[in-house]
Amino acid sequence: MVFFRKKTAAAPVFAGKPEFIIAGLGNPGKEYEYSRHNAGFLCLDILCNKYGLKTDRVKYRALTCAALIEGKPCLVMRPQTFMNNSGEAIKAAADFYKIPPEKIIVIYDDISLPTGTLRIRRKGSAGGHNGIKSVIWHLNSDEFPRLKLGVGERTDPDEDLKDHVLGKFSKADLETMRKTMERAVEAIPLILNGNIDGAMSQYNG
Repeated sequence: MVFFRKKTAAAPVFAGKPEFIIAGLGNPGKEYEYSRHNAGFLCLDILCNKYGLKTDRVKYRALTCAALIEGKPCLVMRPQTFMNNSGEAIKAAADFYKIPPEKIIVIYDDISLPTGTLRIRRKGSAGGHNGIKSVIWHLNSDEFPRLKLGVGERTDPDEDLKDHVLGKFSKADLETMRKTMERAVEAIPLILNGNIDGAMSQYNG
């Protein structure tokens, strides 16, 4: 499979309270698996492969797992509410564990960025992304760090936007995205350790 490299040893699981949420956005179901809108889910595939994790526990209307990532207790989650209601799942987990927005890392696709571009931001608006609109609305805050994965604009202006974001990556674009997502995963430990400026400086591009 084009996406995976050799995984490292499994990250330690823990039974305590997570301090961070790492959420990748996407739509559940095989038909959406390699669509542009599922870039967040695909990035979590790489994160889970690297740390030997499985998001196979159903909680908070999401597939989740709890693990220590670089020593930080994290809840990794894939909301199963479909993209436009992503905030429902993230809000439920954040409320249960009392995790503030600044410790919720959200990974998602961005059509305004060229394919393969990575943008890490400390906070910001939804920029027209319905999944992020939902997260902002449910958290009542836009002050959560996010990793935006550029998936490219429509090449045909007459193409419906929904068809574009639900369209599949080409094989070449998927390989480009894999490399970008690996960089995104490499940046996460910096964010977990409070060095988001360093993450932006080192990995944006």
